[in-house]
Amino acid sequence: MKKLTSKSHRVLSGFLLNNLKKYFRLVELNYEKMHKSYSHELNHPEDFRVKYRFYSKEEGGRKTLPFQGYRSDFWYNRLGNQSVSQLFMIWPEFEDENDHEVPAQGTAKMWILDPSMRDFHRETISVGLEGFFMEGPRRVAECEVIEIVGLMDNPRA
Repeated sequence: MKKLTSKSHRVLSGFLLNNLKKYFRLVELNYEKMHKSYSHELNHPEDFRVKYRFYSKEEGGRKTLPFQGYRSDFWYNRLGNQSVSQLFMIWPEFEDENDHEVPAQGTAKMWILDPSMRDFHRETISVGLEGFFMEGPRRVAECEVIEIVGLMDNPRA
């Protein structure tokens, strides 16, 4: 077997990296095509709606925009002293005509995934509340609640 030079190693590494990026892009596209509305999965309407804006890469946001089916966590500062480690499983479902990449800004339906947390959120989520889409401890988008839909009526268990 022939030993790789540092130049050929860089070329091979670049080739592998580019192909991995293409592979994960295809996986993401296939997942997006498989996404079914949470209303079908959860059998109730969204809890609330937000207007959102993803941060640019320069603002510390994502390098690329997500796809429908994106499952970020949600965070809002309810008491002024909540740490980012207290994230909530509230997932967006973006409202747009584009079936692929999500627009950098727009509106989204929001779904509380843990029904046992619904009472907690009923007390704190209201129109005008500002929140964030989170990837771990990193804020990737800002949002504001624009409408309460099923939050008060959706099942708690």
